[in-house]
Amino acid sequence: MNSQSLQDFKGVMDKSAAETVHDKLRAINDAVDNDFERMRDSEVNGFVELYSRYLKSRSKKQEIQWDLIQQPGENMLSRYDTLAEPPEHEVTGLLSKLAVLKLNGGLGTSMGCKGPKSVIEVRDDTTFLDLIVQQIENLNKTYPGADVPLLLMNSFNTDTETAKIIQKYQDTNVTITTFQQSRYPRIIKESLEPMPATHEGYAHSDWYPPGHGDFFQSIYASGLVDTLLAQGKEYIFVSNVDNLGATVDLNILKDVVTRKVEYCMELTDKTRADIKGGTIISYDGKVSLLEVAQVPSKYIEEFKSVSKFKVFNTNNIWVSLRAIKRIMQADEMKLDIIVNNKEVAGQKVIQLETAIGAGIGYFENAGGVNVPRSRFLPVKSTSDLLLIQSNMYTLKSGSLVKNPSRQFATTPVIKLGNEFKKVAQYLERFGSIPDVLELDHLTVSGDVSFGANTTLKGTVIIVANPGNKIMIPGGSVIENKVVVGSLHVIPH
Repeated sequence: MNSQSLQDFKGVMDKSAAETVHDKLRAINDAVDNDFERMRDSEVNGFVELYSRYLKSRSKKQEIQWDLIQQPGENMLSRYDTLAEPPEHEVTGLLSKLAVLKLNGGLGTSMGCKGPKSVIEVRDDTTFLDLIVQQIENLNKTYPGADVPLLLMNSFNTDTETAKIIQKYQDTNVTITTFQQSRYPRIIKESLEPMPATHEGYAHSDWYPPGHGDFFQSIYASGLVDTLLAQGKEYIFVSNVDNLGATVDLNILKDVVTRKVEYCMELTDKTRADIKGGTIISYDGKVSLLEVAQVPSKYIEEFKSVSKFKVFNTNNIWVSLRAIKRIMQADEMKLDIIVNNKEVAGQKVIQLETAIGAGIGYFENAGGVNVPRSRFLPVKSTSDLLLIQSNMYTLKSGSLVKNPSRQFATTPVIKLGNEFKKVAQYLERFGSIPDVLELDHLTVSGDVSFGANTTLKGTVIIVANPGNKIMIPGGSVIENKVVVGSLHVIPH
């Protein structure tokens, strides 16, 4: 693209911009000779639609009208404790209508691991994926005839590796199907031109997966919606692969089937650690999801308040397959665009993404259910991993069960410093996972190590000053203490 055409490119909008980008992507597709570098038709069309909407939004920003926001009524947000448990004789029939999908696009790089995040060992030498397969296999064995299938939506980063990994589940009573979500080209921030900058073909770093909102388009384009409907499936339960609390819940399943709910979002009570989480609202009389990025700056503190906006989205979503087909066939879904600024190989780029939660407004009879915190157990860091691996939980058929010996309803707040960020570093710094049954809060910063069989109670803060080291000897019991400096803590 010469300088004049680039200037023309930067100035075009709407249809002309879409045509320009479409032609460029088609030209690159024609020039490359392997499938990895060639975009599927659904990817080209999906990106062009998202890109043209982004350009339009830059010239005409729409701000949410704060006075139209109201708290959701009981018809929009149910309480979990009001849901009826299905009688035993109904369970197989309910489960026969269900498929389970895990969003499996993420890598474990943020925790220092290679490959898909779903293969990180999280408990008793088992991975996220191992536990998920165990959960579904237990359902299928407990209720013969249910035959709940597992679907994995992979990204181009995880697809090949996942295909190899799932071979080990061939002898389980679980049918596993994978499909790949869209790959979109990153956008050069300065010129607003999609990668690559030349017509020489794509490099791996030119691509990105466009968020979990792409679920709707990708599962529809894959043909799996029709396949599942032909198998008698009516609903699909979608959740993040790293949320160990996102198990199949029969009470919620019965409720969505009985009331013919097309879209049900699970939300849980907000704490001060969750102040940025999206929340369900009534907007101009219609159910909607409000994300922090949509909130005008003068209302940010009000949004963060746990008194006004009391729940947040867990990203556990129950959706009608028939409704997905109807909406996608009509090309009605235009999800809010999330602009993700990144820097790749020194180049400032933009990624246009969407979120599955934003889809709630496109479905009929849609709403949410306020679920217990136990259904939201994500593992985003080694701080989360410590809690999951501790005696706070036990494993039962692949599901985490809170230890009944814990006297408090809440779980401990754990904050581990940068020295614990990678899984390998984290494992080196613990002789064994501490007893945390009576722990309220743990903060660890600096060069700190724990011996085996330590016990932490109450509020414990351990800070090693720069250049210093703190060793917690094996067998130590630390209760309501602040430890700072460089020393050994003597057990008692």
